[in-house]
Amino acid sequence: MEKKSCHLVMSGCLQPMDCSTPGFPVLHHFLELLKLTSIEFVTPSSHLILRRPFLLLASIFPASGSFPQETMAKMEVKTSLLDNMIGVGDMVLLEPLSEDTVIDNLKKRFDHNEIYTYIGSVVISVNPYRSLPIYSPEKVEDYRNRNFYELSPHIFALSDEAYRSLRDQDKDQCILITGESGAGKTEASKLVMSYVAAVCGKGAEVNQVKEQLLQSNPVLEAFGNAKTVRNDNSSRFGKYMDIEFDFKGDPLGGVISNYLLEKSRVVKQPRGERNFHVFYQLLSGASEELLNKLKLERDFSRYNYLSLDSAKVNGVDDAANFRTVRNAMQIVGFMDHEAESVLEVVAAVLKLGNIEFKPESRVNGLDESKIKDKNELKEICELTGIDQSVLERAFSFRTVEAKQEKVSTTLNVAQAYYARDALAKNLYSRLFSWLVNRINESIKAQTKVRKKVMGVLDIYGFEIFEDNSFEQFIINYCNEKLQQIFIELTLKEEQEEYIREDIEWTHIEYFNNAIICDLIENNTNGILAMLDEECLRPGTVTDETFLEKLNQVCATHQHFESRMSKCSRFLNDTSLPHSCFRIQHYAGKVLYQVEGFVDKNNDLLYRDLSQAMWKAGHALIKSLFPEGNPAKINLKRPPTAGSQFKASVATLMKNLQTKNPNYIRCIKPNDKKAAHIFNEGLVCHQVRYLGLLENVRVRRAGYAFRQAYEPCLERYKMLCKQTWPHWKGPARAGVEVLFNELEIPVEEYSFGRSKIFIRNPRTLFKLEDLRKQRLEDLATLIQKIYRGWKCRTHFLLMRKSQIVIAAWFRRYAQQKRYQQIKSSALVIQSYIRGWKARKILRELKHQKRCEEAVTTIAAYWHGTQARRELSRLKAEARNKHAIAVIWAYWLGSKARRELKRLKEEARRKHAVAVIWAYWLGLKVRREYRKFFRANAGKKIYEFTLQRIVQKYFLEMKNKVPSLSPIDKNWPSRPYLFLDSTHKELKRIFHLWRCKKYRDQFTDQQKLIYEEKLEASELFKDKKALYPSSVGQPFQGPYLEINKNPKYKKLKDAIEEKIIIAEVVNKINRANGKSTSRIFLLTNNNLLLADQKSGQIKSEVPLVDVTKVSMSSQNDGFFAIHLKEGCEAASKGDFLFSSDHLIEMATKLYRTTLSQTKQKLNIEISDEFLVQFRQDKVCVKFIQGNQKNGSVPTCKRKNNRLLEVAVP
Repeated sequence: MEKKSCHLVMSGCLQPMDCSTPGFPVLHHFLELLKLTSIEFVTPSSHLILRRPFLLLASIFPASGSFPQETMAKMEVKTSLLDNMIGVGDMVLLEPLSEDTVIDNLKKRFDHNEIYTYIGSVVISVNPYRSLPIYSPEKVEDYRNRNFYELSPHIFALSDEAYRSLRDQDKDQCILITGESGAGKTEASKLVMSYVAAVCGKGAEVNQVKEQLLQSNPVLEAFGNAKTVRNDNSSRFGKYMDIEFDFKGDPLGGVISNYLLEKSRVVKQPRGERNFHVFYQLLSGASEELLNKLKLERDFSRYNYLSLDSAKVNGVDDAANFRTVRNAMQIVGFMDHEAESVLEVVAAVLKLGNIEFKPESRVNGLDESKIKDKNELKEICELTGIDQSVLERAFSFRTVEAKQEKVSTTLNVAQAYYARDALAKNLYSRLFSWLVNRINESIKAQTKVRKKVMGVLDIYGFEIFEDNSFEQFIINYCNEKLQQIFIELTLKEEQEEYIREDIEWTHIEYFNNAIICDLIENNTNGILAMLDEECLRPGTVTDETFLEKLNQVCATHQHFESRMSKCSRFLNDTSLPHSCFRIQHYAGKVLYQVEGFVDKNNDLLYRDLSQAMWKAGHALIKSLFPEGNPAKINLKRPPTAGSQFKASVATLMKNLQTKNPNYIRCIKPNDKKAAHIFNEGLVCHQVRYLGLLENVRVRRAGYAFRQAYEPCLERYKMLCKQTWPHWKGPARAGVEVLFNELEIPVEEYSFGRSKIFIRNPRTLFKLEDLRKQRLEDLATLIQKIYRGWKCRTHFLLMRKSQIVIAAWFRRYAQQKRYQQIKSSALVIQSYIRGWKARKILRELKHQKRCEEAVTTIAAYWHGTQARRELSRLKAEARNKHAIAVIWAYWLGSKARRELKRLKEEARRKHAVAVIWAYWLGLKVRREYRKFFRANAGKKIYEFTLQRIVQKYFLEMKNKVPSLSPIDKNWPSRPYLFLDSTHKELKRIFHLWRCKKYRDQFTDQQKLIYEEKLEASELFKDKKALYPSSVGQPFQGPYLEINKNPKYKKLKDAIEEKIIIAEVVNKINRANGKSTSRIFLLTNNNLLLADQKSGQIKSEVPLVDVTKVSMSSQNDGFFAIHLKEGCEAASKGDFLFSSDHLIEMATKLYRTTLSQTKQKLNIEISDEFLVQFRQDKVCVKFIQGNQKNGSVPTCKRKNNRLLEVAVP
């Protein structure tokens, strides 16, 4: 070995090593031996496995000396799949092969952080639920341009194999990633794309394309992923991305296809799951300004479409993710106004869930729905630019068009909620499709040169839940098709390799699931075809009729099971409910609930809602609903969801068959989303439905292992003296010599053109055991040479190391001492500054307290002075008051003495006058005794009566009740003879206080009370409906024609003041059915107009109205009789029904009286006659039980009788 020098990697740098270095010849021979040996060496003493031993030498070579890099590259030995396997890296080599050994092998590798395992060229990936250091840039470089089986199993190996096949062999590739939710499919697709982006070309334009391809993932994840019970970032749609490359292998662009977004999640989520990420990210990460612009609030509980039990996810920062999504949208190429439009649509979907409906009964007996709170509707219309009345009508009515006919029907509450949810689902689904198309526009290749394509398929895995519905059915159908193409392409690949290597091909028996695919997709009697046929046929279509059809057509199919089918073996199967059917898929039996199949397959959106969305002022929303354009009305029924998905799957299968397939099978180790937990039962279930065991059997049905001659000879050449250390001839001849020397049976292997094929894994393991034994001997020789060289160089290395360490230590000690001094000075300075600051603070506090004390003392002094002055003033006032009181008492005493004297004098004078009067009276009485006896009684009576009346009025003055007109209190009558006076006085007082109360009224209030008083005089104790109308204010124009643009034409046609504008039901003269009309009363006329168009149907002058008839019961029917011979009476009298009968009759009565000066006759009777054309018809009101609740019904019995049934 003639080499002047070599380079050796030591601590990341190259150290020169001269050939004169002691021990160089021995070292040179040692390295040559290492180069000729294989990958690993086992020390017999410690059984320590040395991987790549040349790296170990780097730490012991002297600092002076080097090897050339070319020599170092040649001496590096690459690892192999078979080296130090934990379990078995390729399960084709698993022995014995069974379901238990497959699961044990996966568990053993999982416990040692080996999450990837091969089945031939198929990668099995077990989700670790934690970050592992196996995806670094160094790992990318390790697997770059390496043989697939050269290193331990890894997703990078498959990615590199696919990329090199595409770049070097010009073969289009596809990578199929399958597995159930939570198994790591989305992360696997990201790893594939990141690896391809890392190993392909560089450059500004190429880097931009790669960045756009990678940044499309956060956008699609935000709008298409959600938290489920199985996965915090579960893809709720299928994604297939074609990445396009040029002839050099540099990316040019890509195209994304999406399949079956789970749009039902928008309106309802299972317990423990969330809606799509974007809703939570928007509310958590948007600024207050943006939320106000979108009319949103940050509180999740404000929105009915968001589940609250899982609104927050541990370890997920929705606010940060929102910023990531906004940044990704900019990188992909979204304009600012496009991003704002997308968020406005998301906000509109969120607020749609807050619209609630209430039932309302119409006069015709039908139920219709009304929006409870129109504030949410108003905000949605402001966001989308839709007229509020248009959207409100679309939620309340449904229009069905057939040829030239249109039929409009009202929606009940349940139908209105269905329409709301259907709109929300369609709006979000179409937004997602628009996003995919918009991303495709940004990432598509800009050049038209010939392209190479690598497709990455990330699609939902096989699903078996407790309740499986239409979504699980079509997902499992897609997985059946993928399993079918997987088996076909795997066998095709095996067959092509055998033919290419000139090996005899033997037929392999396997289960062909084409019979299951045919059961689902057959165009004549497949389940999807029958579902479409059931959805499209006329008549009543339900899920039960669909199940009956399945039972008739599929009863004899061996993979279809139903309790109601003709097959007797399922009649007593209690595990199979009557409303379900069961399909035996390749992965196992799945029970499907038939409920909802028809509705989900129809996926109907009412035409009224499509047209309302098309009328939106929002450009994006308008573009999402092209079918709403009235100029492009298509009466053809849109394709069903099942047929669309079937066509998409067919296109996908056709696309996959044109490419070379690469498979990644993802497995979820546990349902807890926790690391280090391996649930064998759960993994066993996935191993079965992924068909891994069958895949292994197919792979090893011919030959379990194959390898090119060169690496095979390089790996096992030390087992034969003729091939060790160098074989001079062709590699195939060397392998033949090697296998003959080892006496391996001829039937255990076959020689192909470029590879050797080994039939049984036991043969390969035997070769590995022999190789390990041989490596032990070689390791002993290597250790012998290595230990001698190590001892010679150890002293020189230690001496130089001691010098370097001492220098570094002195530097470190000085730096540390300086830092200590510096930190001590800083501490002292801080303490001094703190002491000075505290001293100043104490002085300031003392000064402030002194100022506060002066202020407080002054306040107390002023208070004391004020209180003293107040006491003095009070004492002075008390003294003055005492003098006044004493003086008053003195004057009083003096006055009382004088009064007493005057009274005494008056009594003496009075006594004289009385005696004199008595004397004169005695004389008169004696003289006129007879006359006195005749008139004395009358005089006494009149005097007594006068005094009693005077006393009565004085007492009444103090007992008068309050001035409220409704106060019924009145003092009791003291004497019987005052009864009439008492009542008259009560009446006069009541009239007086009523006048006082009326004087407070405005003119408008007086008019209202006059109408109410008029109604009382007309209907009190006559009409049973009257008491309920007393508390209702008379409004008159209920329709507000002046404000409603719909009735502009009607408003222009009426020049007079409108007294009443109300919708009434006009009773048909022929059959008693009702029609809605607008009832208008003006100063001179009575008008009827059409409710929808506003066109005037009839106009009657008030002078032609003769009478109004109605019943005495609690109904709203009334008849308006017209003057015979007038123009309006050509068809006869009018019969109406209204909710405001009392108000309408009162206003009609008052208006007629005002204009004609004649009282309108109001007839109240349970039977009255009306004039219908030339006939007199009796309208009779009867009591009856109504089917539609409390709504009266009208029915024409014969030509002379019209019965109205009143509840």
